[in-house]
Amino acid sequence: MRYLPKSPADRTEMLREIGVPSIADLFSTIPSEFQVKGDLRIPRQHGESEIIDRFRQFAANNAAGYASFLGAGVYRHYRPVLIDTVVSRGEFLTSYTPYQPEIAQGTLQAMFEFQTMICELSGMEIANASMYDGSTGAAEAIMMAVRVTGRDGAVIARTVHPEYREVIGTYALHQEIPLSEVGYGADGRVDLEALDAAISGETACVLIQSPNFFGTIEDVAAIADMAHRKGALLIVSIAEAVSLGIVRPPVEADIVSLEAQSFGVALSYGGPYCGVLACKEKFLRQMPGRLVGETKDMDGKRGFVLTLSTREQHIRREKATSNICTNQALVAMMVTVFLAVYGKEGLRELAEHNLAKAAYLKHSLAGLGAKVLFDGAPRFNEFVLDIEGGAEAANTGLLESKIIGGLPLEKWYPELGAGASLWCATEVTTRAEMDGAATALAGASGRMVGQMVGAR
Repeated sequence: MRYLPKSPADRTEMLREIGVPSIADLFSTIPSEFQVKGDLRIPRQHGESEIIDRFRQFAANNAAGYASFLGAGVYRHYRPVLIDTVVSRGEFLTSYTPYQPEIAQGTLQAMFEFQTMICELSGMEIANASMYDGSTGAAEAIMMAVRVTGRDGAVIARTVHPEYREVIGTYALHQEIPLSEVGYGADGRVDLEALDAAISGETACVLIQSPNFFGTIEDVAAIADMAHRKGALLIVSIAEAVSLGIVRPPVEADIVSLEAQSFGVALSYGGPYCGVLACKEKFLRQMPGRLVGETKDMDGKRGFVLTLSTREQHIRREKATSNICTNQALVAMMVTVFLAVYGKEGLRELAEHNLAKAAYLKHSLAGLGAKVLFDGAPRFNEFVLDIEGGAEAANTGLLESKIIGGLPLEKWYPELGAGASLWCATEVTTRAEMDGAATALAGASGRMVGQMVGAR
């Protein structure tokens, strides 16, 4: 009865109240072939100690102690222990939507501080109290631009994260927003000439990512001029938030969509993460999600309230800007604590550390049966490596040395070939790991070359 608290007498009374003789009659509309007859084929129940032993057995099968050079939108950064100490407090861990500001001042102030920090980082005037993640944030930004401009088209750079583009495609399908993609040039950045040609009088917005999926930094100012000249808005998506410690913020953009996972949020098998939207103040009324504002109570004391909640739970459905039903308040709290711990100077030093690590890794791997693609472009902590013999084969060889290599790109960018993979180094990547990867890649490349020569 632990999980089915209603007694047989309770169930009988409920059935009598709704006029149904039995449970079987209640589900009689379900075809017989789809009904479960008899007991479920599941193992017997286990005691607590048996369950703990079982999970220890599962844990023993996990691969541990591997060096990883994966990035591509999810980044390994150090998480200060203070983050979990703060967010584990019951006031934050169990908090619900702060409809009643009288009893939710701590949660509201935390959201307000989060918004303030995001504005300082992004160069925007307004930021919301967070969204689901970077991909849905980018999609919501496009829909926001459509509402602002009254136009219905979006031009997306192919250097935007491919999974972001997939999410945007799903959103746009039933919103009937036409999408067009623009390729990239020899430097791994969006092709400006093709982009200019793709923007028309019906284009609501241009979406770019910087640093982009290849790790290179786009010319935001030039692209903004191009979009604004034709009446379109510019949306800049940022997947690696730490880059803002050293890369100039995209102040020329109209909307910034940010994935804040790098700011103290654990990898967690892919989520939950923390999406952010920031924009110019004049677009405030079309921003999805919610905003927390500072005010004063009747005694003149500083306080915080939900200033804007333009979702369908709060206002008439036809006036809602989004059906986003919540924000990532607890995860946004992690971001807030992270930024408070590092501060402006600390974040800059962290970004410089990432930049230096990536430069060392690139220098170590180049020439070992591999070459760096788009090498002339400015970048942050990722780069594309073209490996002789193929990226998948190289990664298989690297695993023998307990190294997880770069992300193979052929799935999304077949024109780059089977050897292209995306490599990343952050502050937690050690020099020993990078040197080990160079040695292992040289060995793996040598074996692959030998195999190809033998095959000939």
